[in-house]
Amino acid sequence: MIKETDVVIVGSGAAGLYCALNIPDHYRIIVITKKQPEDSDSFLAQGGISVLRDNDDYDTYFEDTLKAGRYKNNKDSVEILIRSSRSVIEDLVRMGVNFDQDGGDFSYTREGAHSVNRILHHKDVTGKEITEKLLEQVRHKSNITIVPFVTMIDILERDHTCTGVVLRDKENAISTISARAVVWATGGIGGLFEHSTNMNHITGDAIAIAVKHNVKLIDMNYIQIHPTTLFSKGKGRSFLISEAVRGEGAILLNKDGQRFVDELLPRDVVSAAIHEQMKKDGTDYVYLSMLHMTKEKIRKRFPNIYEKCLEEGFHLERDLLPVTPAQHYFMGGVQINEDGKTSMKNLFAVGETSCNGVHGANRLASNSLLEALVFSKRAALVIGEDLKNATRENEAEIVDYTQYENTEVLEKEYHLLVWNEISKGSVEYAGLCKHEG
Repeated sequence: MIKETDVVIVGSGAAGLYCALNIPDHYRIIVITKKQPEDSDSFLAQGGISVLRDNDDYDTYFEDTLKAGRYKNNKDSVEILIRSSRSVIEDLVRMGVNFDQDGGDFSYTREGAHSVNRILHHKDVTGKEITEKLLEQVRHKSNITIVPFVTMIDILERDHTCTGVVLRDKENAISTISARAVVWATGGIGGLFEHSTNMNHITGDAIAIAVKHNVKLIDMNYIQIHPTTLFSKGKGRSFLISEAVRGEGAILLNKDGQRFVDELLPRDVVSAAIHEQMKKDGTDYVYLSMLHMTKEKIRKRFPNIYEKCLEEGFHLERDLLPVTPAQHYFMGGVQINEDGKTSMKNLFAVGETSCNGVHGANRLASNSLLEALVFSKRAALVIGEDLKNATRENEAEIVDYTQYENTEVLEKEYHLLVWNEISKGSVEYAGLCKHEG
């Protein structure tokens, strides 16, 4: 394992990869990830990525974001998000991201709480398309090294300055990497829940380590429940049925085949309505109907969803699909400013593990990939400037490895630290997802 570098980025999703790509090439960067680089929640994103269509759309986009966030958003962050969206899309297109086209223009779709069609997509695997292209770019960079199957179990700290990370590999060997800057891009907290659309190894590690080192957190009770995941009695990750399906006209029905909610209301509202309807019906699910669409249209627009449902025995052009809410996204996290800086010097956070208030109390659909890219790029530019002006500390950190030897105890401790922070606030609808601890 490399012992020293300029920057360590923890996480290989869209935020971590894009951050790495925007740090100047003459700095050495190590990206570490718990599993394979492809095993991130960014790869799972189906619906798309929001973008400002034109200047006339700004006020509406701004209001849609605030309304979905229950007006708890940081307005400065929202403005940065929206104003930066077109340049991010241009970046992605230059990298080879293939967004669906409609004639000579992008094909825009709509999801819940959006007033207009402003979401770009690649079929129903937009996150995969974007993250694969970012990963391809990273693998061509000689200054970036990806190290898979390594878990961050702590950070190195001196005088409330982050000086590196403590790692465990798949053989349970513990090591450290000294760095001039550390970026947390570790994703959300879905692995702590029995029912979640997230990969189960994504368990809020950075949150627990933040608690341990007195790094500021914010809005820890802001947890988003996605209204529609494929109902299953089995354990494991819940399969998401994209909100874009409802954006294309699918409707929600109760056990008697009656529509009971406006499907394009904000996610928290639709999730609550489904929860209430399930209680009334005495069921564990409601139905999603795509009967208005032909088989050909469904397979063209939602090929991944169609094939998954077919594997489960559902023909979407003729069957009602049982769906239920599940934990989906984390709007709180490590408190950052608009450039990704945390309360600890030389420690940055980007993507779902971070929070600058852009989403408020409930994220607007398809703002997540955009947020990950916009603010990770800003963090990268600041890191580049900081490194240019900083000198490296030569004093080595002394680490007591014995405190990390019992993996099972450490994981449980970290999970409880995260859940305790979440539980300090009122978690609306969190009863829809049973915590495993």
